[in-house]
Amino acid sequence: MPTDHKTLALTPEHFAYIRRCHSFSDDPILDELAAVTSELGDIGGMQIPPEQGAFFTVLVGALGARHAIEIGTFTGYSSICIARGLAPEGRLICCDISREWTDIARRYWERADVADRIELRLGPALDTLDALPDEPVFDFAFVDADKPAYEAYYEKLLPRMREGGLIAFDNMLQAGRIIHPDTENARILNQLNQKLSRDPRIACTLLPIGDGLTLCRKL
Repeated sequence: MPTDHKTLALTPEHFAYIRRCHSFSDDPILDELAAVTSELGDIGGMQIPPEQGAFFTVLVGALGARHAIEIGTFTGYSSICIARGLAPEGRLICCDISREWTDIARRYWERADVADRIELRLGPALDTLDALPDEPVFDFAFVDADKPAYEAYYEKLLPRMREGGLIAFDNMLQAGRIIHPDTENARILNQLNQKLSRDPRIACTLLPIGDGLTLCRKL
C-alpha cells in the first residue's frame, strides 16, 4: 500500500518516548502498582502497559462514559485508568475470580481515590454477565481475561452496550502469533478478529497498542 511507510517500526527509544508523552506519565500510584505486580513473577505480564492505560483514561473521558464494565481486573491497573476517565458519578463493575489479585487492586483503588466508583464482583464473569439486566446501559467494556471465552463475553456484552458504546478486547495480536496461529489462544482470537471485522452489528478496528487492542463500536 502507498501509505505503508507511515507505520513506524518502533525502536526502544521510540517506545520510551511514547511512554513519556502522555498526561499520566508521572503517576507514583500507578508506578508503584506496576512494580508490585511485577514482583508477582511471570504472571505480572498480564498487566496492561502504561500507554494503554493512558489511552483508556482519555477514551473513556471522550465517550463521557457513566457505566463501564471490565472482564478481568487482575491487580487493578486498568480499572484505575478506566475509573479516572468516567463522568461524574460514573460506575465501573470489575469482574474477576481471584481474591488474591483483587485484594491488591482494592488497596490501590483506595490510594488512587477511585474506590467509590468501582464495584468488584468475584466469580465467573459469564455468571456475572448473566445476572445483569438485559438492557443497553454500558458505555464502555474492557475484556482482558481467559481468551477461549472472549466470544462468549462479546455476545453477552453486546446487547448490554448502548448504541455507540465501545467494547475493547486486549491481546488481539498474541505477540505476533495471530498471523500464523500456532497456539490455541492465537487460533481462537484470530477467528474472533475475523468475526468482528464482518459483524454488521458493530464497526471495529484493531490497533497496535500493547499486544493489540480491538475496539468495537455498537451500531
